[in-house]
Amino acid sequence: MSSSLSLAVRDCSTMLRRNLLHARRYPSLTLNLLLTPIMLLLLFVYIFGDTMSAGIGGGADRSAYIAYLLPGLLLMTIGSTTIGTAVSVATDMSEGIIARFRTMAIHRGSVLVGHVVGSVLQSVLGVVLVGAVGVAIGFRSTDATALEWLAAFGLLVLFATALTWIAVGMGLVSPNAEAAGNNAMPLIFLPLISSTFVPVDAMPGWFQPVAEYQPFTPAIETLRGLLLGTGIGHNGWLAVAWCLGLTVLGWFWSAAKFDGAAEQRP
Repeated sequence: MSSSLSLAVRDCSTMLRRNLLHARRYPSLTLNLLLTPIMLLLLFVYIFGDTMSAGIGGGADRSAYIAYLLPGLLLMTIGSTTIGTAVSVATDMSEGIIARFRTMAIHRGSVLVGHVVGSVLQSVLGVVLVGAVGVAIGFRSTDATALEWLAAFGLLVLFATALTWIAVGMGLVSPNAEAAGNNAMPLIFLPLISSTFVPVDAMPGWFQPVAEYQPFTPAIETLRGLLLGTGIGHNGWLAVAWCLGLTVLGWFWSAAKFDGAAEQRP
């Protein structure tokens, strides 16, 4: 049993290394996906910052809007990064490398685990980069304790894991890399219709349920509460429930599609 576990860990580590090497050799996809949240951060802070801050009751205070905006854009960064995961998985499936892996004596699930762990690490690095840009232009979190910072980091990792498993499933059902990128677009579209830029209460009444009852909004409000000391309320357990639910769904979906692809081959 211990020997099988050690072999599985070794194979997963090998696949993780493979995916990280691919990301290092072809960084343009990751950088292009990171440009979206960074450009939105700079655009909304420097062009709309004073107006948006006044609209949410903070007065014409750009620094107040930076504090409000950054938590949502950190989660958008995760959504952007996982699009690259869907593209990478679809590329592996369409180019035949997975069929070659199946002829080798490696742990069956190591291919998917390597993609997921690699994507989570890239998501964390992306969050650090966007967070550093936010700090450079004025974001401060002076009231957060060490425990709250740790909880915020844990939420980001949990959210990245959940979206990554969903992205892996999207990559597996896509016939090619281009289709995978299109199929994964909701992962970056949903933050745009959440509470990232304005509170849900400030949206039109007919649109508020769309923004409220989706995974990004409770996660954003929880992250704001941890970093800025605002109220979290029921958003904390909703965010965790969404993350766990999406992780389980994505894992079962990905495993079923991966096994199904193996059975279709002679």
